[in-house]
Amino acid sequence: MPRLRLIALDPDDLTVLGTHLQDSVAKLSNMTYRPQDRRFIALVNRFAWDHTTSNAARNDEFERRRAALRIERVARAQVSGLNLMRPDTIVSILTVTFTPDSDTAKSPAGVLTMHFSGGAAIRLDVECLEMMLEDLGPTWKAKTQPHHSENIPE
Repeated sequence: MPRLRLIALDPDDLTVLGTHLQDSVAKLSNMTYRPQDRRFIALVNRFAWDHTTSNAARNDEFERRRAALRIERVARAQVSGLNLMRPDTIVSILTVTFTPDSDTAKSPAGVLTMHFSGGAAIRLDVECLEMMLEDLGPTWKAKTQPHHSENIPE
């Protein structure tokens, strides 16, 4: 399969990008906020839902792919439920949401939130929605397909 490369500039784009990001796993040490660049970067191992859908008849062929997530124009980052003193902690991304700023004068600013299993989250105050998800390299077999027993935030 070709490498995935997606850009989200509005909530509709974010829905598509977020679907491909769902069930990605990453170490906290592979996520960083660079305030001097106004950028948040994460290296993730994404579950290839696009591959699973295209090979529905062969459910035993699940894949993961190394991917880079880049979020631009970040004014501030906050974490909830994550211990940054434990950089080897592995987190699983459930979804990404965007809430526009209630002050329409600040449009298109808002809050982009990455929701993780266990209720943890990273909240990014952004000037506007500008993010990219791009596959970086080869794939490998995933042992199982992720399943969710908890509610995923909308």
